[in-house]
This record gives sequence, structure tokens and C-alpha cells, in this order.
Amino acid sequence: MLKQWTLALALLLCTGQALAQATASGDHVTVRWLAPEALAAKESQPLGFYFEVDPEWHVYWRNAGDSGAAPRFDMAVQGAEAGPIQWPYPQRLPIEHLTNLGYEGNVAYLFNLAPEAGAESVELTVDLEWLVCKVDCIPGFGKMNLNLPVEPEARWQESERERLNTFAARVPRSAEASPWQAASLLTGSNNALWLHLQGEGDAPQVFPLDGALLGAGKPDIEPAEGGYRYRFERQPGAALPATTGFVIAQGGSAWELPAVALGSQAPQQGQAQALWLLLLAAFAGGLILNLMPCVFPVLSIKLFGLINSGASGGARTREGLLYSSGVLVTFAALGALLLALRAGGAAIGWGFQLQSPAVVLALIVLFWLMALAFSGVFEFGHKLMSLAGNASGGSFVTGVLAVFVAAPCTGPFMGAALGAAAILPAASAMAIFLGLGAGLAAPFLLLTLSPALLSRLPRPGPWMDRLRQFFAFPLYATVIWLAWVLGRLLGDSGWLIACALALWLTFCLWLGGQSGRAWRFIGTGAAAAGLIAAFAYLPAAGDANSATAGQSLWQGYDRARIERALAERRPVFIDYTAAWCITCQVNKKLVLDTAHTSELFAKHNVLAIRADWTRHDPAITEALAELGRNSVPVYAWYAPGTDTPKLLPQLLQERMMTELFQPPSGDQ
Repeated sequence: MLKQWTLALALLLCTGQALAQATASGDHVTVRWLAPEALAAKESQPLGFYFEVDPEWHVYWRNAGDSGAAPRFDMAVQGAEAGPIQWPYPQRLPIEHLTNLGYEGNVAYLFNLAPEAGAESVELTVDLEWLVCKVDCIPGFGKMNLNLPVEPEARWQESERERLNTFAARVPRSAEASPWQAASLLTGSNNALWLHLQGEGDAPQVFPLDGALLGAGKPDIEPAEGGYRYRFERQPGAALPATTGFVIAQGGSAWELPAVALGSQAPQQGQAQALWLLLLAAFAGGLILNLMPCVFPVLSIKLFGLINSGASGGARTREGLLYSSGVLVTFAALGALLLALRAGGAAIGWGFQLQSPAVVLALIVLFWLMALAFSGVFEFGHKLMSLAGNASGGSFVTGVLAVFVAAPCTGPFMGAALGAAAILPAASAMAIFLGLGAGLAAPFLLLTLSPALLSRLPRPGPWMDRLRQFFAFPLYATVIWLAWVLGRLLGDSGWLIACALALWLTFCLWLGGQSGRAWRFIGTGAAAAGLIAAFAYLPAAGDANSATAGQSLWQGYDRARIERALAERRPVFIDYTAAWCITCQVNKKLVLDTAHTSELFAKHNVLAIRADWTRHDPAITEALAELGRNSVPVYAWYAPGTDTPKLLPQLLQERMMTELFQPPSGDQ
């Protein structure tokens, strides 16, 4: 009897051991072979490890993402040669504030197996390690083996073959077969990498292969030439390799781009043409800047000085060249500063100087004194005009001043050019900045170079005093605008400081105008004390006042609110604006803040966001960079159910708001 029980126990143990080696299991996971009943001789064929995972739990891809770990397969094979593990393309799995890459539910990790010549059977043994997670994670371990005969043809159970084919279809194919090809991979601001894919159709999913280099979160996508651009977050402190890889998935199929070169893509003919178009847009944008209200007062100073000088043709040509040099040098300096900050990872935008209260107050003082001099309030105007108008050196200074106040005015054509400059290589970006400068300088330079135009200028006479006084009024208007900007930066105290300082300086000029050197000394000292006190009293800029105070339609910029609205398939309109942007204010008055637009947005349940960039806001700067822009105005429209915005022109019309809600002509 004892021998019988011993034999039975031995058989039971052997059976249990055999079962344990055919499968592996742990908490929430069972692993088994996905294999035929017999292998085909002289043929490489796919097999797999089939993970059966409990609902709401997941296992991981080769790049596990922000947390987790890919499974490990330590395999020994006799009688055949096994290939590397083939990973079906994953899905993004948001877990709290992280994003993982893996598979929720069952998945098969595949590999190819080729029997050796003359082999009658193949034996496989594998040691497994895996991690299965829901929110908490549980590691698992197991060991399995498999013995398969080798026959002329493979024998499969039909259900097993279908299961294997399902996951084999998700394994990425070679880059040569891909309908999407990488045009470039470039570094961007805010520690980002931009992948430009070219192909046709809707934007595919893209997964980075190197989790140590790029974050697993869903990249921001925007249309680009011949395809789309993807913005990936670079891992903090990650070194930039020469190449990195991506998996592209679309329509149930996938392709692997194993070695996309970082920043080494040679410009193609189409890309060179695009740069020429951007340069033309930059030149046109610079031309239009001459008509902007923030530039006209400065040009009026130079024009008045040119008329008043009575200089000969050669002297006037020299004036034009010096003015153009001032414009180009200043544009180059601002461009170099922006590129240096971009290289250092800083987020900054065009027009950044008017985000500083001290700079705005300094401009208020400068324009106020110029306006008073034009009005004849004090004689210092002659010295001022020798700097800003008449003297040769003053032409250069006037060019500098023109750029300084023109930079915040982003007119038509400038947005795309400046946005491209934010991501292009340094040489191309600097060419765009110089193109803007050439456009701004061109009208005045043409006036000084053309004898025909010079001959049409009136001769000096008594009318010039009236013209000088007339030119004071756009300067006063500029002071009012700048005081309003300062109020938006600092609240009520901002415009109060500006007005009080302007009044004090006027009083000091009156004091200094009294007869006697002592009064001039007192006036100068009082003016210096007032300037020091005003700049010292400037409070630290707090949060900018909402541009929509008291308005229920427009909401402040909140990325989480925008993402919730998009997830709910709600339309979203974002107005990227600033108090110092003249075009922005015109569009608000004529289009955005009208009853027509308010009724349209309310009727269609639009989330209207006003992203106020009056003072530097890193979140808005980053959002603009994701749209390929670094200046305002920018108008982004997300139609219901879309994650990719449509960018509207910088000059809006009411009909454009109506057209947002009309179906394309092909859908009618």
C-alpha cells in the first residue's frame, strides 16, 4: 500500500511540474505559449508568449513610459535559432500624472523561430519576469518550457493561429514600408524636440523608443508642410544623441523608424523655397510696421528732422543709410538675444521688452518729453532733435528707437515668420530677423535715395513749426497707450505712477525755465529725484489684471480647462493677446468683443479663452511655442471633436467668426 501511495504522489508531482513548466502565472496574469503543434522544417515562423491579463490591469511595451518596466525573456533554445522579441505597438496609459506605454488586457509578445537543418524537434526554455499594474504594481516571475516536433509543414490550431496573426499585425514593419517619413528632428524651446513627419492622411500616433530621452506623454501635434509636426517633451538632463527612434501607428498597422537623425537633415528644395517665402513674409511684415500706430510717432520725428535739415542729396542718402543701419543692427541684436535665450532653454517671445514695467515707464518719459518739445514747452527739444532727427548720429539712434517700439506690433505676415524663426536653425532665424528690419527701413531709405521723391518734399518755411506741433499729438497718444499698458502690468498704481511722473517732469521743466542758473539746477535736481523715486517705487508686477473682468464670455488661460473642454468635444477659441499689441486691440474692438461674436459663441457653447500675455507668462509662452508662434496676436480655433487647432489670420473680420460654424462646402 505504501508503494502505491508513493508512486501516486510521484506521478502527481511530475504532472504538476509539467503543468507549471507549460505556463507561468502570478497575481492578475497568466502566461502561456502561443505556438503550433508542430514546426515547419527549413522555415522561420512566429511564436509568442501570450499574457492573459485581468481587466483594468496592464503590462508594458519595450519603452514602459514614465513608470513601470518591460517584461524580460531569458530564453534557451535547442535545435533552432530564435530571433529577438517583437513588440506590438502600445497604447498610452495615463496613471495619475504619469503616462505609461503598454497594453491593457491580453497581449502576445512574438519572436521568430527557425529550426536547424536536420532537427527532428526543438526545445525551448524561458525564464520570465514581468510587472503588472493597475495603480499599484506587482512583479511576477516564472519559468516555462516547450518541446515541438519538426515536420514538413506547421500544424496550428486555427484559434491559436488567428490569435497570433492579430498581434503580428500590430508589430511595426520596416521604415521603408512606412507611408510616413521623418523630414526632420529639431530641438525647440522649453526642452522640447520637434519631429516633422511627411505623409498623407490624418496624423498617426507616434511613440518614442528611447524613454530616457523623451517623455511618454501624448505629443502636441500641428499641421506642417506635407504632414505634421510632433512636439515631444525631453527628459530633464537627457543628453542629445545623434539619432533616436520612433514607432508610428495608424489604422491598426505600425512602422518603426529606428534612427532619425537629430538636426542633421539636409534642407530639401521645398524647404529652401519655404525659407524664401518666410523671408518675403518677413519683409512684407516689416513694411507694414511703418503704418502701425506704435511706429508712426518715431518716423514722424525722423521725417520732420529730414525736412528741417535742408541737407543735400548726398547728406540725405547718408541719413537714410544710417537710419537703416540702426534698424538692422537693432533687429539683429534682438534676434541674437532671443536665439541665445532659446539655446539656453528660456521661453521668451517677441515684444518681451514691453513686459517690463521699468521699460514701459522709461518709454513713457521719453515720448512725453519728445511731445512737450514738439509742442514748444521747453527748448531742450533742439538737443533732443539733434539726437533723434537732425544729426547724422541721430539717424542711427532713431532707427534703434523705431525697432524698440515696433517690435511689439505684430502685423500681418509677421506671425508666421517669427514663429518659424523660433524653431529654425540660428542662421535661417537671423535671416528672418534681418528681413523684418529691411522691410521696416525700406520706405525711409527709398525716400532718401530717390531724387524724384526728394524733389517732392516741401522746402523749409514757417509751416514747419505748425507741422512740428502737429506731430506732438501722435506722441501724446503713444504716452496714453503706454500708460494704459503700465496699468495692465501693475494695476491702478501703474497708470497713477505714469501720470504723476509726467506731471512732475512738466513742473520741473517749468521750474528750469525760470530765469537764472539756480532755477535750472533746482529743476534738473527735482526731475532726477522724481525719476529715481518713480522707478524705485515700481511695485513688483503681480498677476496681470484679467482682460475680461466683468465679462462672462471670455475666461482666463487655463490649460486644464481647455483640455477638459476638448475631451468633452466642446469647441474652443483661444485669443492670445497683450495690452501692448495694437492689432490685438483692433481685433477685439471690431470683431471679438462684438455682440455678433458673443451670440455666436454662446449659441454654439464655445469655450472662449483670452490668453493675456501683457506680462510674461511661461504657460502662455509655452502654448504659443507649441503653435509655432512667439508673438501675438494668435487666434486658435478647435472645432468640436478635434485636438488640432486651426490658426486664423492676424487681421480678423466678423465673417470669419460666422464661417467657423459653417460646414465645408463638400459637406453641404
